[in-house]
Amino acid sequence: MSVKLNWIGYKTLVRKEIKRIVRIWGQTIVPPAITMTLYFIIFGNLIGKRIGQMDGVDYMTFIVPGLVMMSVITNSYGNMVSSFFGAKFGRHIEELLVSPLPSYVIVAGYVSGAMTRGLIVGFVVSLIAMQFTHIAVHNILITVSIAILTSILFALAGMVNAIFAEKFDDIAIIPTFILTPLTYLGGVFYSISLLPEFWQKVSAFNPIFYIINGFRYGMLGQSDVSIGTAYVIILAFIGLLGGLCLWLVHTGKGLRS
Repeated sequence: MSVKLNWIGYKTLVRKEIKRIVRIWGQTIVPPAITMTLYFIIFGNLIGKRIGQMDGVDYMTFIVPGLVMMSVITNSYGNMVSSFFGAKFGRHIEELLVSPLPSYVIVAGYVSGAMTRGLIVGFVVSLIAMQFTHIAVHNILITVSIAILTSILFALAGMVNAIFAEKFDDIAIIPTFILTPLTYLGGVFYSISLLPEFWQKVSAFNPIFYIINGFRYGMLGQSDVSIGTAYVIILAFIGLLGGLCLWLVHTGKGLRS
């Protein structure tokens, strides 16, 4: 299949996903924006006044990177798992599998759509944060790259969930019992230095901890881990999940009935 036809197929998938996001913007963009606004008001403004500073930074400013990353993670994941499972449930994913489109084009198209929602919501949350505190981005390249890589990572994770899910209830298990706890324990609201030594070691096994701290370094110039380690962890998981998604789509595992 020619590169031109692959490109047309990719653009079609991305356009379909973006139209879906825009068509139901009241469900895809507004709710996370309202939720994050409440986080800023309650945790940043009300509780933050009592805490004062965290690692030498105003508490409101400190939690901004974590909340932005939380929105990118949950919306990239949520968009992929709902959209891809919907295609699987409606059986029109089978039309893609029998088409001449290579597996990598199908994966890339859905991932790009999920990235779009995750990054849009992340940007909206950043704008909301600016209404509560002043943020001077430390390194724009690191900030943007971590956000993009994170949206790719959790879009791929959402695809794996969607492929193995057999009913709609299955797509809520991982976000509820795994993703949400890991996000809250990833340093969104605190510095790892506040934890006892044992829990600091436990946090070292949480990939979201590296993501949030890498993004925090890009925005604020400080982190509990080295930025190089954060990139290595993120890229390693992207490689692992990306390879798994390509294999699953190529073989039709969990997709063909």
